[in-house]
Amino acid sequence: MFYTCGPNEAMVVSGCGRSPPLMIAGGRVFVLPCIQQIQRITLNTLTLNVKSDKVYTRHGVPISVTGIAQVKIQGQNKEMLAAACQMFMGKSEAEIAQIALETLEGHQRAIIAHLTVEEIYQDRKKFSEQVFKVASSDLVNMGIGVVSYTLKDVHDDQDYLHSLGKARTAQVQKDARIGEAQYKRDAVIKEAHAMQEKVSAQYKNEIEMAKAQRDYELKKAAYDIEVNAKKAESEMAYQLQVAKTKQRIEEEKMQIQVVERTQQITLQDQEIIPRRQRPSSSTKKEPWWTCCWRNCHWSV
Repeated sequence: MFYTCGPNEAMVVSGCGRSPPLMIAGGRVFVLPCIQQIQRITLNTLTLNVKSDKVYTRHGVPISVTGIAQVKIQGQNKEMLAAACQMFMGKSEAEIAQIALETLEGHQRAIIAHLTVEEIYQDRKKFSEQVFKVASSDLVNMGIGVVSYTLKDVHDDQDYLHSLGKARTAQVQKDARIGEAQYKRDAVIKEAHAMQEKVSAQYKNEIEMAKAQRDYELKKAAYDIEVNAKKAESEMAYQLQVAKTKQRIEEEKMQIQVVERTQQITLQDQEIIPRRQRPSSSTKKEPWWTCCWRNCHWSV
């Protein structure tokens, strides 16, 4: 006869021809009636409400802790399925859940006893990780895997957590006031430093501007001296050139005058020479006896 089961259930076939027993997680199997027998085991995820009431912590403070765990028989792992079949075969889902719950609650109590209230209350993630790790290593031997564990609630009957909360609140408020005062102090210091840097930068800028102005004026004075010197040299050279030009003009004028005078003298000489060579028109011709008489020896 054929038997089937869903994905959240496993079948174990034992009897004639089945040694060791056949384990199937979800599927179909043939069973010989009266010779072989079939048993089923749940593979559903079980939600456990793990409560530990009035457990004394490391400092002797009784607290109550509630955690939520998700556990499941690992049907895909043959070794864990075989271990679960040995542990829970013939037991109902409620009985399996109760066994897992008691195991988790025992580990939760043990971990609470090794921690302080402050460690549990202030670092819930660390507490949950410890319970998950310890419980997983124990339940795996039963074929059960811990899917998740979360710390749900922590409380006590002596107002210890309330006092701790007040102290923490007061500390937070104190830290806030201190932090605010430090922030204001730092802000004032930073503002003073910023103002000092601003003034220093301003002075430095003014000094640099003064240096630049001084360098500019010195260079300008040197340039002015050089320009005035060049200008004076140019002016002197111009005046010298003008004087030379005037002198040359005067010399040329004198030469022209000399040439003109020379020409005048030459013309005068040329006019005088012909006059000497021509007989005078006013000279009268003497009578012949005058000449004779002048040439006679009788004259005394």
